[in-house]
Amino acid sequence: MVGATMATATITTALPLRLRVPARSRRGHTRCAVASDATEAPAAPSARLSADCVIVGGGISGLCTAQALATKYGVTDLLVTEARARAGGNITTVERPDEGYLWEEGPNSFQPSDPVLTMAVDSGLKDDLVFGDPNAPRFVLWQGKLRPVPSKPGELPFFDLMSIPGKLRAGLGALGIRPPPPGREESVEEFVRRNLGAEVFERLIEPFCSGVYAGDPSKLSMRAAFGKVWRLEENGGSIIGGTIKAIQDRGKNPKPQRDPRLPTPKGQTVASFRKGLAMLPNAIASRLGSKVKLSWKLTGITKSDNQGYVLAYETPEGVVSVQAKSVIMTIPSYIASEILRPLSSDAADGLSKFYYPPVAAVTVSYPTEAIRKECLIDGELQGFGQLHPRSQGVETLGTIYSSSLFPNRAPAGRVLLLNYIGGATNTGIVSKTESDLVEAVDRDLRKMLINPTAPDPLALGVRVWPQAIPQFLIGHLDRLDAAKSALARSGCSGLFLGGNYVAGVALGRCIEGAYESASEVSDFLTKYAYK
Repeated sequence: MVGATMATATITTALPLRLRVPARSRRGHTRCAVASDATEAPAAPSARLSADCVIVGGGISGLCTAQALATKYGVTDLLVTEARARAGGNITTVERPDEGYLWEEGPNSFQPSDPVLTMAVDSGLKDDLVFGDPNAPRFVLWQGKLRPVPSKPGELPFFDLMSIPGKLRAGLGALGIRPPPPGREESVEEFVRRNLGAEVFERLIEPFCSGVYAGDPSKLSMRAAFGKVWRLEENGGSIIGGTIKAIQDRGKNPKPQRDPRLPTPKGQTVASFRKGLAMLPNAIASRLGSKVKLSWKLTGITKSDNQGYVLAYETPEGVVSVQAKSVIMTIPSYIASEILRPLSSDAADGLSKFYYPPVAAVTVSYPTEAIRKECLIDGELQGFGQLHPRSQGVETLGTIYSSSLFPNRAPAGRVLLLNYIGGATNTGIVSKTESDLVEAVDRDLRKMLINPTAPDPLALGVRVWPQAIPQFLIGHLDRLDAAKSALARSGCSGLFLGGNYVAGVALGRCIEGAYESASEVSDFLTKYAYK
C-alpha cells in the first residue's frame, strides 16, 4: 500500500487509545512544491548551473532514475532536485531504538524483482536486505473469520474462502468458458466478474484493490492497473490460454543471464532492509552526494534559446538557474501540471485529471497475549497480514503484521501492526483526528484479531496522506498518452514524465519504471543532445 505527494499528521509519542489529541498535526510538505508565482517571470538568478539531465523530484522514482543513469548508462552529469529538506518522498521509516520499535508510515515492502535487487546491490545494500517468509500466510476477512488465501496451486481445492461452485466458476472462466470481452475498456470489477465470477471478485480482488490502490475496483481500469493479467486474455483468448502462450514465448526468448551479484529470494515473498525502506533512498542520495539538491523549489521551466530547458529554483542559497539538455518530472501529476502549463496547456490539463485519494497509515502495538488464540500459529502471530473486503463491516482496508514479517520491528512480547484506512471509498478520514483513526483501527481489530478485553494499544504513529496513491481509472493510459503527445506537439523533446502515476503504484514498479525512464533519457541524449 504505497504507492505521491502527502501532507502528514504524526503521533510522535505513545498515546493511550482514548486520549484525545489536540490538532497539532505536522501537515505535510509537497514533494516538489511550486512557488505561488510559478507562471510569472522568475527573479534574476544568483547562480547558473548546467547538467545533461535534471530530475525533478527526489523521491524513490527520481533517485533511482539518477542511479540508473549513472550506473547503467554512464550519464553522470545530472542533478536531482527536491523541494523538501529530505530525500525519499513517500518512504518514511521511523525508529525508536530505545524502545525497540521500527515502522513504516508510507510503503511497507517491495517485491524483490531483479531490477529492485540490482538497485539495492548498486546502492551497497546487499547485506542489508531482509526477506519475508515465502510461506507466511495471507488472510482475508470473510463472515467474521480470517481465512487464509491459497499461496500454491495445490491449496486451491481446499481453502475455505470460496465455495465449491465459486471455485468451479473461476476455473471454467480461466479456461475461457465465460462471456466474451465487451469491446471497450473494462473496469477491474467487470473484468474479474466476467472471467472468474462474483466470488473471486468479492472475496479476493476487491480487498486486493483496496490493499494495493486504496481504490474502487468499479472505476479502476483493468488494462492500466493490472496490465499483466489483462494481457493474458488479450494475447491468449483466456487467462489460462494467455499463461500458456507466455510460457511458450519465454521458452523461445530466454532471459539474459542473471547478474551473479544478486541474491536469490526463496519463493514468492516480499522484502525490505534491516533498518527499513529508508535505507535505499538514503544510500542512493549519499552516493550521488552533491548531485542531490534539497530544499530546491522549482518556480518555472522554459525552453532554452539553444537546446534543452532552463529551470529556475528558489534555494537556501538564493535563486538558481539550471540549463539542462533533458528533464524528467518524477513529481506527482498535479504538481507537474502546474509547472508545465506555460509549456503546454493541453498536457497540463491532462495531468491535472489524475485522482489521488487520501490514505492514513496507523501503527499500533499490542502485547502478544492480546492476540486471539485462534489467530496464533505455534503460539505466535505469523503471516504477512490481512485484507478486509468493504462488504464485511470494517473501516480499515488492511493490516500488515510488521513484527512477524521482518525481524527487529518490535520488542519481545509485543506485536507491531501497520494498518491502512481511507482510500477512494472513504475520503472522510482527512477530517478525523489522530485519536479517531486509532480508535477506528482498534475497534476493527477487536472484531477478528485482538481479544475484546485486551488493553488499549500503544499508538506509535498516525500519518495521513491527503493525496496518497494515484488511481489508474478507466481512461488512465489514454490520458497519459495524450499528455505525452501534447508535450511533443509543443516541441518539448527531451522532457519526460515519470513517477508512480506513469510506472505503477507499487514500490517495485517505481524502481522498474526508473530504469525505463533512464533508458529513454540515455537514448535521447545519445541521438540528439550529444551531437
